[in-house]
Amino acid sequence: MDPTFLSAARLASLVRAGEIGCLELLDHFIARTERLDPRINAVVVRDFERARDRARALDASGDRSAPLFGVPMTIKESCDVAGLPTTWGVPAMRDSIASTNAVAVDRLLAAGVVLFGKTNVPFMLNDLQTFNELYGRTNNPWDLGRTPGGSSGGSAAALAAGLTGIEAGTDLGSSIRNPAHYCGVFGHRPTWGICPLLGHAMKDRTPYSDISVIGPMTRSASDLAIALDAMAGAAPADIGWKLDLPPPRATSFRELRVALMNGHPLSEVDASISEKLVELAVFLRREGATVSDIARPSFDLAHGHRLFIEMMSATTSVNIDGAAMQHWRDEASRLADNTGFYAMMARGRSVSHRDWLIGNEQRRGMQRAWAAFFQEWDVLLCPVMASPAQPHDHTELLARSIMVNGHAVPLTDQLFWAGISGFYLLPATVTPLGFSPYGLPVGVQIVGPQYGDRTTIEVARMLEQAWQGFVAPQGWD
Repeated sequence: MDPTFLSAARLASLVRAGEIGCLELLDHFIARTERLDPRINAVVVRDFERARDRARALDASGDRSAPLFGVPMTIKESCDVAGLPTTWGVPAMRDSIASTNAVAVDRLLAAGVVLFGKTNVPFMLNDLQTFNELYGRTNNPWDLGRTPGGSSGGSAAALAAGLTGIEAGTDLGSSIRNPAHYCGVFGHRPTWGICPLLGHAMKDRTPYSDISVIGPMTRSASDLAIALDAMAGAAPADIGWKLDLPPPRATSFRELRVALMNGHPLSEVDASISEKLVELAVFLRREGATVSDIARPSFDLAHGHRLFIEMMSATTSVNIDGAAMQHWRDEASRLADNTGFYAMMARGRSVSHRDWLIGNEQRRGMQRAWAAFFQEWDVLLCPVMASPAQPHDHTELLARSIMVNGHAVPLTDQLFWAGISGFYLLPATVTPLGFSPYGLPVGVQIVGPQYGDRTTIEVARMLEQAWQGFVAPQGWD
C-alpha cells in the first residue's frame, strides 16, 4: 500500500499493526521530500538523522498506543524545535537556534510523531503568501505559479504534495485557514487560548497575546480531532484550570442548524467559491439540515472588521521599535478620519492602552452577540478567502491586488473573512469545498461557538464523507 496520501490516523494504524515500520515510513517521506520538494520549496529545515534515530527507537518500543505513533511530521518554521533554527524568515535571525521545544512540539512528540523538518513561512509571518530572502519562495503544488498562501504556506504545500503525514501551523490573520483553502487540505483554528503558544515567538520574546493561535493541519478531518486532543490543554505553568471541550452538537445532517454567509459588501467573493457554497446549501437542505441564508449575529460586522484590523495591528506592534512606533503615531494622527486599511493599521500599531481597552470592551459585546447567535445556530459556513490561490506577487503588501470575478480588488479586502472568527476568538475549521473552473481547490470555513471545536471538526468530518474530501494534486504520486 502506498502510504503517501493516507491520513495520519491510517499511517499510525499501519505502524501499530506491523505492516510498515517507523523507519521505513519515515524514509518514504524523506525520499519524497528529497525528490519532490525542489519543485515547491516547502521543507526548508531538515532534521533527517535525528528523526531516523527516533524512528529506530519507536520501532524498538513495546508501547505503540500513542494516537500518532510513528507518523512522520513537519512543522511550521516559526515553532521552536530544540537544535533547529527559528527565524520567522528573517535573514538576520539565520543563526537563531532554539534550545527547547515549543509546547505544541512536545505534545505532538508525546502523541507519537516523528518530526523530521520545518516548513517555510513569509518574512515575519506577515503575508498571505510564503516568501522570504532566507529560504526563498514556496509554490502551490496545484500550480507552481501560484502561492500556497501564508503564513503557514509551507505547511499546507507539504501536506498537499504528500511530503509529510501531518502538520501544525499558527493563525493570526487566517494563517492556517488561508493556506488550507489554497492547497485543498484541512486546517483548524482552535478557540483562542486552548492550545498553548509557548515556543512560538522570535528569540527572547513572548508569543502574541491576542487573536493568535496554534493548530493542526491535515489531510483528513479525523486527524484534526486527534491532533487537537494532543495539542490542547493548559500550558505547563497554568495549573489552575483543565480543558473540557463539549461534544459535537450534531453528528448527522438532520440534527444540524446551519447559517450560510456567502458574501459581504466589504469583501466580494469570487463565483468559483460563492457558487460552490450555494450548491453546498442545496445539498445540506436535501440531507435534512436546517439552513438559513440570512441569519447573522446582531451587531455591525463592518464595525467588527474595522476593530479587527486595528487590534490585529496592535497585536503585531510588539515587534516595532521606538522610531517605528513614532512613525505610526504620526500616521495615525495624520489619517485620523480615514477609514482605509492603511489608516486602520496605523491606528492599531500606535493605539494607547486606554483605547485598546475601549476596543476590547466593544469586542466583548460582539462576543456576547455571537454567543446568542450560536444558541440558535450550530455553525456558520462562509468563505475562507475571496478567491482561489493567486499568482505569486512580491510587490508591497498594501499595494497588492487580486483578481475576483475578473477584476482587481485590494488584497486586504479579504481579511474580512479572517476576522469573522479569529477576532472574536472563535474556532473555525477549513474543509475542502470543491474546485474552481481552472482546477484549483477551494475551501469552506466552518465557524462555531467558543469552545465548540469538536462541533466544527465534526461538521468537517461529515462533509468530508458526504461532500468533498482531500484530493491529491496531479503529478505528485
